[in-house]
Amino acid sequence: MTRPLARVGIPGVPSRQGITCPYCFASVAPQRILFRCRGQSGRRQGCVPVLDERLAEYTGSTAGASLPPVFAAPGRKGRADCPGCGVPTGNRACPECHNPLPSAYCDSPGRIVALVGAKNAGKSTYIAVLLHELMNRVGTELDASLVACDDRTIERYKRDFARPLLEERRLLPTTPSAATGPREPLVYLLTRTRTRKGRFARPRNESLALVLFDTAGEDLRSREATDLHLRYLEAADAIIFLVDPLELPGARPGVLDAVPGPRAAGDDPGGDGPDGDPLDVIARVTEALRLRHGTRPGEPLPVPVAVALTKIDVLRPGLLRQSALHRSRSGQGVLDLDDRDAVNEQVRALLHDWQAGRLDTYLGQQYADHALFGLSALGGVPEEGRVGAGGVRPYRAEDPLLWLLYRFGMLDGVRPGGA
Repeated sequence: MTRPLARVGIPGVPSRQGITCPYCFASVAPQRILFRCRGQSGRRQGCVPVLDERLAEYTGSTAGASLPPVFAAPGRKGRADCPGCGVPTGNRACPECHNPLPSAYCDSPGRIVALVGAKNAGKSTYIAVLLHELMNRVGTELDASLVACDDRTIERYKRDFARPLLEERRLLPTTPSAATGPREPLVYLLTRTRTRKGRFARPRNESLALVLFDTAGEDLRSREATDLHLRYLEAADAIIFLVDPLELPGARPGVLDAVPGPRAAGDDPGGDGPDGDPLDVIARVTEALRLRHGTRPGEPLPVPVAVALTKIDVLRPGLLRQSALHRSRSGQGVLDLDDRDAVNEQVRALLHDWQAGRLDTYLGQQYADHALFGLSALGGVPEEGRVGAGGVRPYRAEDPLLWLLYRFGMLDGVRPGGA
């Protein structure tokens, strides 16, 4: 018999007490979770819909906010009887914003991964490709399944990510600001089948609820905007920073020549604009994280941070043949720690060569655990707003998340070299 893994811990990070709502990011004790009546359906008796003012306040609209009522019950149980109609229900809701809390999310250890980057870092494209890889090639490699926890995630992934990029091969628009309205997170359940070593070891399923949230570059222009719209940063268990190498001053002379045609309107080479400098973006996020953890300036934050140079396909031709960024992962269902160290050192060397060494220095000062990556979501240069002729050919796009799964205890690390 297989059972879910107990709450996944991160070394050095205090375990959460309760559940973090993936919509409003309130920390909720299990006994405070609400239930929502199933309502009337066909011959089934139930409560009539009423306007849920909390939900309407969250969404900024009364559309879709007329639902059967919520009620309090012991949240540690998976079901409860509605006091109004007596019909049992398993539909749970956040006591703060009244958004639904998927059962898989409530019953599995959850980790919120915030995806952060300046305006042109390619966050939406990266999310689309990363999830597709986890659902297919990488999922097969890891003996893992990735399943959406709710219909909202299914709809948003298809509408905003998979259909335009993977089916129609259109480049995705920039992420809209959180100031325009609440942004829907993507909530998934990742389940791996693993066999521990030992004579009597049996296959065991280990599950992790994964919440992915992306930010708009303009949301990081000022600390005031961060305070108003990026509450999820304080709730994040891990961060993936995406850095566009075209924004690094030392990389521009050699890299921009390799990119045909003008850059998109609003692009700001070198990070001269208010949301272009990668270090400014990371510094503002770091401040938000310090508010959550209560750490003093100079005291390393315990949140694991993955920093990835995107569009590495443009950079690879200029790298030495023996560069670690010319190699693909082994694909053995584990994290190759030797390869991880080699890529980390290669990207660190590039940052220093490109006069961006202060970024590496800052990360080492502010975070107890950070790692550097190089990846490409598309695998080639787009042409006139569309994916290149070769289609989407991601290169090492999964690396940051695999490292985080290793940190979360969901993936084993090995050193093939025996070190």
